[in-house]
Amino acid sequence: MMQRLLQEFGIELAEEVIVPRYNIAPGQDAPVVVIENGKLRLRLMRWGLIPFWAKDPAIGNKMINARAETLAEKPSFRKPFASQRCLVLADGFYEWRKIAGSKAKIPMRFVIKDRRPFAFAGLWDRWRNPSGGEIHSFTIITTAAGDFIRPIHDRMPIILQQDVHNQWLDPKISDAVTLSGILRSHAEGNIEAYDVGLTVNSPRNDVPECVVSVNR
Repeated sequence: MMQRLLQEFGIELAEEVIVPRYNIAPGQDAPVVVIENGKLRLRLMRWGLIPFWAKDPAIGNKMINARAETLAEKPSFRKPFASQRCLVLADGFYEWRKIAGSKAKIPMRFVIKDRRPFAFAGLWDRWRNPSGGEIHSFTIITTAAGDFIRPIHDRMPIILQQDVHNQWLDPKISDAVTLSGILRSHAEGNIEAYDVGLTVNSPRNDVPECVVSVNR
């Protein structure tokens, strides 16, 4: 898996060892790509952005997603949107389908049709505690759901088209209009989904069974 990620995304620096994950929950580490000294670097960062100015890192629990429509306005996201953007690597994500007349929900896994790994548009930040320790964290950018996902959820994470990855990471691009245009180059039309088992309902379960298709 590690070698495939390096090749797919042109990553030049990768100090962390990436192992397969099947059910990543907010507050856990996930692989992201950033530009450092002009090179693409793979890092593990905590899911749930902690703004550099935060007094309590627990604020990250509320920052797992960022709405594309308000990135340039929100204090938590304004600076990262201008200069600290990242690619959040994945090969699928989950949503839960409501059942009419029932409180039960059916978990579904959304993937790119050819099953290749992809990148969510993300923002990251660096938070320092009083004793000098650091936490690198990120958020995933969402937009209004397209026709395929809308029956399941009104929002969807932005999966960037591969040809805009370098633009999204480019530190020389900082104006909101250009960046918002890049975010409109997403891959919603290339997504499909299938039902998975209830194993994925618990974040304690991070096993291959989470991604196995089931018939209902």
